[in-house]
Amino acid sequence: MLEPTHNSELPPIPGKRYFTIGEVSDLCAVKPHVLRYWEQEFPQLKPVKRRGNRRYYQRDDVEMIRTIRSLLYEQGYTIGGARLRMSNEEEAPTPLEVQSIAKECIVELLLARDLLSSAS
Repeated sequence: MLEPTHNSELPPIPGKRYFTIGEVSDLCAVKPHVLRYWEQEFPQLKPVKRRGNRRYYQRDDVEMIRTIRSLLYEQGYTIGGARLRMSNEEEAPTPLEVQSIAKECIVELLLARDLLSSAS
């Protein structure tokens, strides 16, 4: 299994219009067979196919692949969970974001309790 690496450690995406599957594989640190599998699992990932069924990915596709890679390898989502997360229009908060919001609410409630108890 691949070691989780952060997307910031991936090489920058060149200013080209189209990328081959080999180039995308190198840019995203994912093997070509994994990219082909992800095409089946994520309906939004649709590279252009030309002569001989060759795949050509655009910059948006490369960015989407990096997002999928991050969800699966770094954030621990399953394929189904990542697919659901990618299909949602609005960003659902991650478990860490939910935990952070809950802690902030607790702090605010404690402050409000202290204010109310000192006012009485």
